[in-house]
Amino acid sequence: MRLPAEALYAHELAALKEIDKAPRPAGWQLSPRAVLTYLTGGMAGDTVITPKYIGNNRLVEVAIATLLTDRALLLIGEPGTAKSWLSENLTAAIHGSSSKVIQGTAGTTEEQIRYSWNYAMLLANGPSEQALIKSPIYRAMEEGGIARFEEISRCASEVQDALISILSEKTISVPELGGEIAAAKGFSVIATANTRDRGVNDMSSALKRRFNIIVLPAPGDLETEVDIVRRRVKELANSYEIGASLPADDAIRQVVTIFRELRGGVTLEGKEKVKGPSGVISTAEAISLLTGSMALAASFGSGEVEAQDLAAGLQGAIVKDEEKDRGVWKDYLENVMKKRGSEWRPLYNACREMNV
Repeated sequence: MRLPAEALYAHELAALKEIDKAPRPAGWQLSPRAVLTYLTGGMAGDTVITPKYIGNNRLVEVAIATLLTDRALLLIGEPGTAKSWLSENLTAAIHGSSSKVIQGTAGTTEEQIRYSWNYAMLLANGPSEQALIKSPIYRAMEEGGIARFEEISRCASEVQDALISILSEKTISVPELGGEIAAAKGFSVIATANTRDRGVNDMSSALKRRFNIIVLPAPGDLETEVDIVRRRVKELANSYEIGASLPADDAIRQVVTIFRELRGGVTLEGKEKVKGPSGVISTAEAISLLTGSMALAASFGSGEVEAQDLAAGLQGAIVKDEEKDRGVWKDYLENVMKKRGSEWRPLYNACREMNV
């Protein structure tokens, strides 16, 4: 349903490769400067390179420089700070494939990090190369590529620590075959961790020392967040082929304003405190809400995103805990949104009707 970054931006990567004359590290398809251009935007000849990460460019430079060394990279931050998006696009630009992914969960096992076996073949013929099922990290080591480890802090501590020897020695031992696999040049790991997840397991100090840690901040101001949301909604709408017009800038600004105020606990003007809901109100949620509103408008409306489409999305995004969040949302509607100008009145009325 969603193309990987290397396919979505294939024309941009091809244009950068064509003009990139700078030295390329072992295993890299682009030079570090070309990777930076791909991520932060610019030109490659006549091709416009769209920015994939909007924020502090120095953080991107540090991330790229980390992957030039033998240290792995850990991106941490609140939900919606583009950790996974930056990880995917870094991998696409450097290695050309972002598909070697481990999704961290409470059920992730050590076998998913190292290797497992095709037990039918194992029982029939014993341990063999053909019976070995290689993990994404194993395959990245063989190819000199980059493996992605999403939500590493959701894994149990003993599973996390299976990475320590891999990141230290750059090898995976396979005692059943009497040998080990050594990483080819270019191998690295990019991990992400959520600082607000209730299911987080603390990483050990030994594991943290194997990573260079970069904290990705939430968008610093309203205009930056509006720009991020606008760009991603447009990309997703094109990818999903949603038959609706993009939301108006005023609609995007209203949704982002609501999210920033509920997240920050105060109105943007700083005049009134706001109660926060139980869930995390992130930039990613705003993008999802607006994309969903477009789908509603295309399927059951006029094709133009209207107030009732946004209201339905806001209700679902904010009221996650029925007992607490409904009161929080109603309080925000009556004490903040109702007092705003006439341009907010259609959205207020639609939200109030949904929250009856």
